[in-house]
Amino acid sequence: MNWDWDKLRENQQKYESKKEGGGMGMPKPPQMDELVERFRNLKKSGIVPIALLILVALLAVSSVFTIATDEVGVIQRFGKYNRTAQPGLNFKFPTGIEKITKVKVKRVYQEEFGLDTEKTTANYRPGNESASQETPLMLTGDLNVAVVPWIVQYRISNPLDYLFKIKDVTAILRDMSEATMRTVVGDRSINEVISKREEIALAAREILQKEMDRAQSGIAINTIELKKTNVPDPVQPSFNEVNQATQEKEQTIYKAREEYNKAVPLARGEARRVIKDAEGYAIDRVNRAKGDADKYTAIFQEYLKAKDITKKRLYLEAMLEVYPKLGTKYIIDSDQKNMLPLLNMSGGIALPQNQTP
Repeated sequence: MNWDWDKLRENQQKYESKKEGGGMGMPKPPQMDELVERFRNLKKSGIVPIALLILVALLAVSSVFTIATDEVGVIQRFGKYNRTAQPGLNFKFPTGIEKITKVKVKRVYQEEFGLDTEKTTANYRPGNESASQETPLMLTGDLNVAVVPWIVQYRISNPLDYLFKIKDVTAILRDMSEATMRTVVGDRSINEVISKREEIALAAREILQKEMDRAQSGIAINTIELKKTNVPDPVQPSFNEVNQATQEKEQTIYKAREEYNKAVPLARGEARRVIKDAEGYAIDRVNRAKGDADKYTAIFQEYLKAKDITKKRLYLEAMLEVYPKLGTKYIIDSDQKNMLPLLNMSGGIALPQNQTP
């Protein structure tokens, strides 16, 4: 770079002469023509083109960016949201005019509550370490204390809300998750908390998603997974005794119900059988009575038409029915001393007088 050394020496001499003469003033600033002359000298030396090229290169680099397949880019122009860039090669105004913030919308994030270990994989972001070590003691609906560890997995569904609506989305998520889980657990007994973890997780996920949507957090809850729930260690022996007594009670009730189910249906079936037999007997007796009444009515009608004949017929039919039931029969005439020859006194078949056995 070529400098005007003569002018510099001249200015230095003037400054020294003023200083020796008692003048306290500084040297005069260069005039416009001097500045133009200096710039021409710099331009001739080649520094300005190089600086311009470097500036253009920096602006070009800051104007081109790439978005990965699992993320989007939120672009702000002078601090105000302007647009959302999709995956691929994109362009924007240089730094200072537009700013880009990349948000991973397909990554699954994870927050842990009350776990001793943290699951860290390529697709999961671990939760807060200090918070995950806390013991999540919760009061159940039957006034028992339960240890309820769980995991919340979520992803960013609305990058704009996630970045600008809430200052600390993770803190809001943790607070709302704990409040939601305490609400759900507080509506259930200790046995339900231990045995119905999937049902509790589904109910908590639904409530938490509604609360996060109401807060415009921009995140979607994928799953809530309850780990092994139990009671605190100091009360574990007492709780086991209570469970054992409860199981014995349920077993006794089950046996009683089993006996009840055996005896009561049998008695009901026997009662129905007796009732049906009685109903059948009643129907039979009524039908027989109606038949006999109809029979006697018919006989009476014939009797009115021919009394003598009907009377003899009834007599003969009665004798025909009675005589076979009498067994051995003896007919004795009051005027005759011997037995009638029509009867076989030896028990055989009676023969006429002109026949011999």
